[in-house]
Amino acid sequence: MNKSMGELMVSEFVIIAVIMVSAVLAAIAQYIFKRNLNAFKFNINGIWSLAKNRAIILGLIVYAVSLVVYLGALRYGDLSFVYPTFASVFIFVLLISKFKLNERISLHRALGVALVIVGIAIVAVTY
Repeated sequence: MNKSMGELMVSEFVIIAVIMVSAVLAAIAQYIFKRNLNAFKFNINGIWSLAKNRAIILGLIVYAVSLVVYLGALRYGDLSFVYPTFASVFIFVLLISKFKLNERISLHRALGVALVIVGIAIVAVTY
């Protein structure tokens, strides 16, 4: 559904593009976190070291930007459309995991993400 603000009409394609940008940013933030948690220990000293880790801070900033972009999509799109479409983040995380982190992606995991894609497509065509 298009939402209007004065004379501004936001199309579904723009909303989808904004959601995709938000999802890609969220996936990049997850990649930054994963790449920089090798020495993390879950205790007070470890948490304090995270607070001083520039890469983790960068990841938090990217994640915050993703949130702001997501809120822009949510402002003009229905929650029942925007949030399920944001699940595309699973696709981007899978791709980053495979090609940047060299993780092995099992058939079951790939099929799970394929189901997410089908779900997003169903939500998109019913919007």
